[in-house]
Amino acid sequence: MAKLSHHDRLHMILAGERPDRFAASFWRHFFHLEHTADGTADAMLWFQKEFDWDFMKVNPRADYHVQDWGVKLRYSTRELENHVKLSFPVTKIDDWAKIKPLPPTSPTLAEHLKLVSILRHRSGRELPILMTVFTPLSIAGRMVAERRTLVEHLHSAPETIHVALRAITATFVQFVSELRNAGADGLFFATTHWASSDLLTWREYEEFGVPYDLEVIRAAEPDALNLLHVCDSNNYLTQLVTLGYPARMVNWDASDPTNLPLDTAVEQMPDKTLVGGVDYRGWLKRSRPDEMPHFICELKRQFEPRQLIIAPGCAVEPGTDMNNLRAIRQQL
Repeated sequence: MAKLSHHDRLHMILAGERPDRFAASFWRHFFHLEHTADGTADAMLWFQKEFDWDFMKVNPRADYHVQDWGVKLRYSTRELENHVKLSFPVTKIDDWAKIKPLPPTSPTLAEHLKLVSILRHRSGRELPILMTVFTPLSIAGRMVAERRTLVEHLHSAPETIHVALRAITATFVQFVSELRNAGADGLFFATTHWASSDLLTWREYEEFGVPYDLEVIRAAEPDALNLLHVCDSNNYLTQLVTLGYPARMVNWDASDPTNLPLDTAVEQMPDKTLVGGVDYRGWLKRSRPDEMPHFICELKRQFEPRQLIIAPGCAVEPGTDMNNLRAIRQQL
């Protein structure tokens, strides 16, 4: 088979066909460059040029979701050191009433529409681009200093939280539509810490997560190349997939023993393309480049190229040797 473009390779895999080789994508933060659209674009494009991944997962600063509602940051000047939050818009229950719908022209949201537009213009049409968007409950969770504050509030004042979630959802429904117009092929739709029994019961996530998630991800339209990323231990991946979230790809930390193993997921989710297989906290970070072929060959032995896109279970951790990624890329 002739060498395929990234676009054609990904679409063959999503159609259940055997491509020319295994596909792969990795993503990481470049904290020192994330304070502007141009800086983030430069970092993403350098990373793509260096490794030639099969799709670009745009990895902006996480708090772009909440800065227009009043989260203040001290931006990092160090490549491997995260930004520092200086203030939060919600410190008590009554503060949720201040969370109103925002237009996509709000400064930080507009900046990230510009980011996607730059990436599309500079990368051409053949590279699939997935923009990171958090779920509404995840976004609400970034408006408080500690996650337990939101958990306490949704227990003590559920309707107050629903009103705020509706405002967040309305904001991101519009934003997602504009992301597609800016050139994104789909969403990297992340539940962060919230779709996990470590924080909420499944019944609570059904109430405070699911309906708002579905509104936002559906705004990307049926043709979108959506990827559902379910973070953390003890996660609700199986439940979300069973509910029919419109995402053709799913990603989670399958190396976490509390989560669904990859081989089980292949059997349980035959209509999904699995994205993962790389233990980003374990062997990717702790092993040497000359050990990477062993790990990748083992993945290739267990799975077919149409079943698995090789990727980490979450963002590559700061301090991971980039030569490990180079060694992985050479094994595809």
